[in-house]
Amino acid sequence: MKKEILVMKDIVKVYHMGDEEQQILKHINFNVWENEFVSILGPSGSGKSTMMNIIGCLDVQTSGDYLLSGQNVSELNEVELARIRNKEIGFVFQQFQLLPRLSALENVELPLIYSKVPPRKRKEMAENILEKVGLKDKMKHYPNQLSGGQQQRVAIGRAIVTQPTILLADEPTGALDQKTGHQVMDLFKDLHKEGRTIIMITHDEEIAKNAQRIVRLLDGNLSEEVKTDV
Repeated sequence: MKKEILVMKDIVKVYHMGDEEQQILKHINFNVWENEFVSILGPSGSGKSTMMNIIGCLDVQTSGDYLLSGQNVSELNEVELARIRNKEIGFVFQQFQLLPRLSALENVELPLIYSKVPPRKRKEMAENILEKVGLKDKMKHYPNQLSGGQQQRVAIGRAIVTQPTILLADEPTGALDQKTGHQVMDLFKDLHKEGRTIIMITHDEEIAKNAQRIVRLLDGNLSEEVKTDV
């Protein structure tokens, strides 16, 4: 039986700008089950980035509860949040966020260093992941020697090498041309078929349709879920 791995209950996020108060997220209720592929779809300014930052433990809500793998994230300190980010969440960003002076292999190894995996073991794990994402022959290449699609594959490899509970992708095709974007989405679908749980943030309706489930965010309100045929 699949388990519920993410629960957001009545999440509110308020920012204070001088004397003004701006409510970015308005009583969000959102659940994700193990091995789901969910898109959070919304235009610029809808609150997507704020919601992503809370899901990714990069920010905390003003009120409400957020449970990840049964743990109330609201109760954690900075050290515990950093541990959760490293263990539970694999991040994929629009601009790849690779370190330019490290090879593809070394970029993928980074999270394993933070997890204190021994050198020989982490090299083996990183090699296996790069082979999985189709970059067996590019392991020693540096980011500036790779195409945008290849860089995003390295970034995806880095995100999944620690076997995180959730793969959290922020506009993962936003910096890619259409053909390359489709190839990257095919990789996400393959990862989902392997059993991975994926949450994808996007403003693009067509990209969102690659997921099993779409939820819409507009002006800080999460609307009724749309089931897809994927």
